[in-house]
Amino acid sequence: MKHAWIVLLGVLLLSGCGWIYELGGSELNDEYDYAKYDAHIPSFTFTNQEGESFGSEDLADNYYLANMVFTFCTTVCPVMTPNMLHLQKALEEEGVDIQFVTFTVDPERDTPEHLKNYGTNVGANLETWHFLSGYDQKEIMEFSVEGFKQPVQPYPDGSDIGHSTRFFLINKEGQVIRSYNGMQPQQEPIIEDIIKVIEQEL
Repeated sequence: MKHAWIVLLGVLLLSGCGWIYELGGSELNDEYDYAKYDAHIPSFTFTNQEGESFGSEDLADNYYLANMVFTFCTTVCPVMTPNMLHLQKALEEEGVDIQFVTFTVDPERDTPEHLKNYGTNVGANLETWHFLSGYDQKEIMEFSVEGFKQPVQPYPDGSDIGHSTRFFLINKEGQVIRSYNGMQPQQEPIIEDIIKVIEQEL
């Protein structure tokens, strides 16, 4: 039995970061409801792309859509970030009052300056989209599990960092109420759901 677990672990590690991405989204392929998991974002104060303190107090009384990426990612993040950008633009056009928050899972390399360049280059509206760092690797690993109930796992050889590919909608009380597939190319259903949820809760 022990040998079987060792073999399984080896397969997971050799398969690349996909195993942890799949773990983060496998239960909710077509189901947006996340409130049943009773996930609440802990109080936090990190650093935004301007090098300024930014945290849960700044987001109080706001809905926000959050995700986790890192700028050196070459697999899923180059898909997730444009998808988030599309959501930002679409919801702005609809007049939806919502903030966007991206937590880097690679805080050592993703400095505020680097995150600002990244956000600017992808065309994000940095007035409402906040790229956060200002913590260490252990902190973001614990924060992700506590707040989103999702793992963040750096690879032993430093080649990649496993993280969720979900977009999470957080309400004004700091509860994670919806979860969306951040890799999904068709985003109209997500846009419609966000608008519906916010309108119902207002």
